Amino acid sequence: MHFWKYHGLGNDYLVLEPASLGDNTLSEETIRRVCHRHYGLGSDGILLGPIWPWMADFCTVSACAGDYASAIGQTLCALRIFNPDGTEAEKSGNGLRIFARHLYERHGIDKGTSYRVATLGGVVEITVHDPEERIEVEMGAVTFSSASIPVSGPEREVLEEEINIKGRRFRFCAASVGNPHCVILDDAGEADADFAQKYGPLLETAAIFPKRTNVQFMQIFGRHDIAIEIWERGAGYTLASGSSASAAAAVAIRLGRCDSPVAVHMPGGKLVVDVSANGLVVQTGPVEKIGEAIWTGNDA
Repeated sequence: MHFWKYHGLGNDYLVLEPASLGDNTLSEETIRRVCHRHYGLGSDGILLGPIWPWMADFCTVSACAGDYASAIGQTLCALRIFNPDGTEAEKSGNGLRIFARHLYERHGIDKGTSYRVATLGGVVEITVHDPEERIEVEMGAVTFSSASIPVSGPEREVLEEEINIKGRRFRFCAASVGNPHCVILDDAGEADADFAQKYGPLLETAAIFPKRTNVQFMQIFGRHDIAIEIWERGAGYTLASGSSASAAAAVAIRLGRCDSPVAVHMPGGKLVVDVSANGLVVQTGPVEKIGEAIWTGNDA
C-alpha cells in the first residue's frame, strides 16, 4: 500500500488512496500496525480518500454508511478518518487540512476555491490559499447541546460543570464540531504534557461521555489568545489538533472570555480559529509534506 505522509503542527497523518488498497482490507489490526511508531510507518491516524461519488461503496464498510450516503453526492468527495487504535473518527481539523493539500498536489484542486468534503462528522469546506502556510477548513457549526455531543444527563448546554476524576475536581465545558470535546478550564495553568497524559485518558473514558471524548486543558491569556494541551480520543497525547483548537476557541468565546478570531497555541504550533455569530467555526493553519512510503506488511 502506497502512503503519503504529512503533518499539521506535528499532528501527522498518512493518506491512503482507495486504489492503493488493492486486495488488502484496512482492518483495525492493520491500522494499528501501520500507525505504530516503532513497528510501522508511524502516525496519528490514516486518511482514506479521496472517495469519489462513484466509489461510495468504500463508505459502506462501516456502520456509518448512511451518514456518508446522504452527503457524498453533493460533494467533491468523501474522506474516512481512522485513529491509530483502529477506530473511525468523525472529523479531524488537521486531517482535513492535510487532505486539502493532498488534493491540491495530487488531484489538482484550484487554489483559492472552496470544495465540499463529506466526513462522518458532516460536510465541511476546504480552501487551499497557500499549500504550505494557509489552508482553511470550515468545520461547521459548534454545539454545546448535551444530546448532540453527547453527554449523559438531562438536555442542556454543558457549560462550566464539574467532574470528579479520582478525587480531582475539574470545571469543564463540552462541545461538538462534528466530534465530541471536553474542554477543561485550566485557570491555574497547571496543565503540561505529563498532566494531560495523566488525566486525559481518565476523562476520555468517563461514564458521562457515552461515546468517549477528546480532551483539552485550556488556559486563557487574553481576548484573542489561548493555549491547550490535548488528549485525543483513540490517539492519546497529541502535539496539535484542529478540532480540539476549534472546540476550545468556541468555548472561550461562548463563556465571554475571548473574541473571534482566537489564536490557539499548542505544543506543535498555532492555529487561528474564527467563530461567527451563528457558531460557524473556521480554522486556518499550515501543512507540511513529510514524504511517501510503501507498506509491505501483510494484512491481518
